[in-house]
Amino acid sequence: MDMKTMTEPSLEEVVDVCMLAGKIMLQNGAETYRVEDTMMRIAASYNYLEPHSYVTPTGIIFTVDQMEAPRFIRITERSTDLEKVAKVNSVSRKISSGELTIDEAYEQLLQIEATKHAYSIWWQVAAAAIASGCFLIMFKGEWRDFFPALLTGGIGFIFFIYLSRMVDIKFFAEFISSFVIGFIAVIFVKSGIGHELDKIIIGSVMPLVPGLLITNAVRDLMAGHLLSGLSKGAEAFLTAFAIGSGVAVIISFY
Repeated sequence: MDMKTMTEPSLEEVVDVCMLAGKIMLQNGAETYRVEDTMMRIAASYNYLEPHSYVTPTGIIFTVDQMEAPRFIRITERSTDLEKVAKVNSVSRKISSGELTIDEAYEQLLQIEATKHAYSIWWQVAAAAIASGCFLIMFKGEWRDFFPALLTGGIGFIFFIYLSRMVDIKFFAEFISSFVIGFIAVIFVKSGIGHELDKIIIGSVMPLVPGLLITNAVRDLMAGHLLSGLSKGAEAFLTAFAIGSGVAVIISFY
């Protein structure tokens, strides 16, 4: 569909689409520079050539020259769902090529936002468990510890998922989950089922490690977004500290 044949959207409609696209991307693991770029490209597609966006991990400020006051949205929950980020990018490209009207774009973004995780909790737990066993082998652990690491990582990830939903305290879920992982690993070693405590723990905590957060922090720093890069780096450090502290509590009594 040719953009010229469409009814010219209002400024409010364009800003709504930009803000919703930015919100979805930021909540689901996109880098801040990518969020800003997507929002500005969408605005430029509707002939608003002077858009301004400022994105941090906890908020988005967006305006164009025709607006009397900037729009702001607060981001309180963040997770990792790169499929949603990819879908928003797809909508943005369709807007730029004139394939979507403003109403169609907004409707598709609402559908993307409402979509739940593609995989059930038990699929996520199974993946974390298998990854734990594979990480143990990758870190030169013995095959006889594969099954203990698989169970330890799976149970620890179950604790992580449910504590993240039940307790609204940052880093608490990581701390308790790593504590549980250390406790179970010690039980396996004490009972003779497991043999190398350090390898079992290392493999089991790997699904909790904030790898994407660290990667985004580095990419934001390289893109010149110092505030976002440093804040994400600090969050990754505190998450790693919580994981290490949970394990250290168990090790200190071992």
